Amino acid sequence: MLGYNLKYLVSLFFVLILIPGKAETDTEEQHLKVIVRMIGDEFLLQIGDSTSRVLPIQKKEGRYLIQFEKKLSFEPDFLSDAALKVVEETKTIKSFIIETENCATHEVVHSFEVKIPTNNSMLPCRERALPEDCYNVYFTILEYDKIAVSEPQNLASTNYPFIYPVIIGVLLLVFIGYWMKKKKSPIHNQDWVKIGTYRFDKKGMKLLYQDSVEELSSKETDLLALLFSNVNQTVKREDILQKVWDDEGDYLGRTLDVFISKLRKKLEADPHIKIVNIRGIGYRLVLN
Repeated sequence: MLGYNLKYLVSLFFVLILIPGKAETDTEEQHLKVIVRMIGDEFLLQIGDSTSRVLPIQKKEGRYLIQFEKKLSFEPDFLSDAALKVVEETKTIKSFIIETENCATHEVVHSFEVKIPTNNSMLPCRERALPEDCYNVYFTILEYDKIAVSEPQNLASTNYPFIYPVIIGVLLLVFIGYWMKKKKSPIHNQDWVKIGTYRFDKKGMKLLYQDSVEELSSKETDLLALLFSNVNQTVKREDILQKVWDDEGDYLGRTLDVFISKLRKKLEADPHIKIVNIRGIGYRLVLN
C-alpha cells in the first residue's frame, strides 16, 4: 500500500509538470482549427453564400475536415482563392494540401498543394464548376510557424524557481496525512471473513465496516460465527443455546433474543444482511 501511494504521488507530480505543455498544445490546436474554419467561411462568401454555416471542424488522421451545412455547387478556384487569402492573412501556415471529396462516393474530385510564398506551378488548373452535391474538404497542414499566442506559464519558468519545492512539500504533506490515517485504520487480515460489506474477525472478536471497528463480546462472536457458518439456513434455538451458551432454559432463551437484537444493530449498515426470526424454530442469517 505504501509503495502504491508513493507511485501515485510521483505520477501526480509529473502530471503537474506536464500540464502546461499540454495546455500549450491544446491552444495551438484550437488556433489552427480557427484558421481552417476561417477558410470554410471565406469560401462560402466567395461563392455568394452568406447564410449557410460551416460545421464544427474535426481532425481525422492528421487532416482537418471542413463540412458544410448544405449541398454546394462551385468552381474549385473559389476554394483555392479562399484558402490562399486566409493563409496569407494569418501568416501561420507555410504549406498545405486541400482535397475536395464527394460525401457519398468518397471520391476526391479536386485537390491542390500550395507552399507560401505561392509557387504557381503547384496551383491547380482552372476547372469546371462541380455539380451541386455534398462535399467534404480535407485540409492538411504540411508546415506552419509556431503560433504566437498567450500561453500558460511553464512550471519550470525562471519566474517561479520555488514552484518545484512547493509542489513536493504539498505532496509529501498529503502523503503523510494519508499514511497516518491509514495507520489508524484497521489493517487487512487474511483470516477475516466477509459478511456482506463487513469483515468479521472472529479471533480478534471484531466487526469491521469501512474504517470503523465494532468490538464484539465472546458470546456475540460465537453467535455470529454460528449463524454465518449456516448462512441462509435456519439454526434452531436449542442448537444455538447449546453451542453458544452450552445450556437451555427460559432465561437463556430471552438472552438469545437480546443478543440477536445487538447483532442486528451492529450489522444494520448493510441492508443486504438480515437476521430473520423463524417463529417457533430459530434464526437465519440471510445474505442477499
